[in-house]
Amino acid sequence: MKEFELISKLTAELESGPGVITGPGDDCAVLDVGVPGRHLLFKTDAIVSGCHFDADAAPEAVGRKALARCLSDVAAMGGTPRHAVVTLGVPDEFDVDYAASVYRGLNALAKQFGVTVVGGETTRNGDRLLLNVALIGDVAAGRAILRSGARVGDAVFVSGELGGSIAGRHFDFVPRVKEAAWLADAFDVHAMIDLSDGLAGDLRHVLTASGTGAELRGTAIPISRAAKDRARDGVSKKTPLLAALTDGEDFELLFTVAPKNAVAVLDGWKGAFPDVRISCVGKITSEPGLRLRDERRMMELTVGGFDHLAEKD
Repeated sequence: MKEFELISKLTAELESGPGVITGPGDDCAVLDVGVPGRHLLFKTDAIVSGCHFDADAAPEAVGRKALARCLSDVAAMGGTPRHAVVTLGVPDEFDVDYAASVYRGLNALAKQFGVTVVGGETTRNGDRLLLNVALIGDVAAGRAILRSGARVGDAVFVSGELGGSIAGRHFDFVPRVKEAAWLADAFDVHAMIDLSDGLAGDLRHVLTASGTGAELRGTAIPISRAAKDRARDGVSKKTPLLAALTDGEDFELLFTVAPKNAVAVLDGWKGAFPDVRISCVGKITSEPGLRLRDERRMMELTVGGFDHLAEKD
């Protein structure tokens, strides 16, 4: 069973309730907790040794990554992160200094983004280290940017460069909180998601939620130097383009806006964030499915993104 098939099965019978604006199926839950003019964003995420990081990873980088993943989700809703609680599951034999360094890396990033760590839990976890972060943030009432808002004709944008994050960027990426807040304030962003499972996989989440399709232009997709180097050196069997489409943990933004705003987004972004690349990679279509146009033809794109439940190569 694939990851999102399992999620659908697990959430099929969950009941909603008063105050639930958006439940399972987006980057964060959106809740009305009675704060005038504000909605609460709620997100949890976990990283596990052997899956999201190797045993030789620097502990500060491990802690930083655990929080950064949640920050990226809050960013994708156009929100502001506020407070976090942390659960640490340690192996039966663990190094206290290593654990302390994990928290040191997490707390350094928390300070950078104005997040306070307000509690948590510690427990044993067999032979692996597990670190789970639950993060709350907020957004102006009715202004959370969902996956479901893409409209036919919208321009599709991505920030940064894609693919090859396993070479190191999955530890040191910068959550696009500032960039997303700027977008939400300056433009009518129809849909947004963070790229944690690959461009092809995450764009499909937007298309499914929005009831639309999309066309991507292969020549417009921004491919990272790491993805190119890994293909050239034979480290990866993927072509650079395939890596940009399917590699996980880029943690960039994917968003859609009306075509009339595309040029203004490009120009405004370059002025506000000159060190962060932005690319218009395609458009939203009424025809279902995801297609890729190269220099010669249009083809149906059948590859997906990263799947946590898939067997390792």
